[in-house]
Amino acid sequence: MPLRTPASTLPTALLICATGLCLQSLRAQPPANAPQAPQANPGRPTVSTPATLTPVGYLQFENGVLYAADSPNVASSLSISQVTKLAVAPRLQLLLVSQPFGYGSGTSGDELSGPHPGDVLAGAQAVAFTGAGGRPTISLSYFGRIHQGTAPDVDIGSSSQTALVLLSDDLAGLHFDINGIVAEQPGDRIRRAQFGQTLSISHGFGRYTFAGELWHFTQPLTRANCAGNLWALSYAPRSNLVVDAGLNRGLTSTSTQWEGFAGFTYLLPHRLWKHRG
Repeated sequence: MPLRTPASTLPTALLICATGLCLQSLRAQPPANAPQAPQANPGRPTVSTPATLTPVGYLQFENGVLYAADSPNVASSLSISQVTKLAVAPRLQLLLVSQPFGYGSGTSGDELSGPHPGDVLAGAQAVAFTGAGGRPTISLSYFGRIHQGTAPDVDIGSSSQTALVLLSDDLAGLHFDINGIVAEQPGDRIRRAQFGQTLSISHGFGRYTFAGELWHFTQPLTRANCAGNLWALSYAPRSNLVVDAGLNRGLTSTSTQWEGFAGFTYLLPHRLWKHRG
């Protein structure tokens, strides 16, 4: 015989259930006027940089470690990279790039072996066209070296100044980042132009993002070319934190043959200045 709720207790039971559901609903849903959490916009771990900017007024830090093996100038190297980004307006972002630490095992001289600091560069990125209605976002970027380090260079080398054209778009469920790069590479007594192209394609699966990339750079000082095939996986435990790891395989004889990397992107959750409006 099925159990029945006495008629005298039914209104009380309904009231308790309704109250419990309301309390659960209040816990699950934030207040309507609650500010949305800022979202990180990582430039790493691919060689390509997105044309879109970070949220205005929030500092973003991109940090990583890279291990490279079998490069033209070094047998192996371990380096730490750091990128700081700050969008000061919806179309303008300031950047600071540095390599605080690098350790190399040289193949062309003992002077490349041991710990060395890397270059420090400062630059900016400006949005020329904002993507909307199926149109891509297109930006322009420039970097200039403000401090020259002594860390050994891998296949791409180092540049005194660099200009980039960046394009980002979404198509058929995939995200595309395309970069065109021209840089000035100084030699002993000469300066030559270096040209590079990158294509990164990524797709998100919940909190995970899988990315594949092809990249190519000329090597003007040796009249050669380097290229690579990169694969990476990212995970976002929070909207303002993304961790990543991946591998890169060199495709030419003058490319670094193997590279492994890991790092994270962290966007500070508080604005540096009060939001207008």
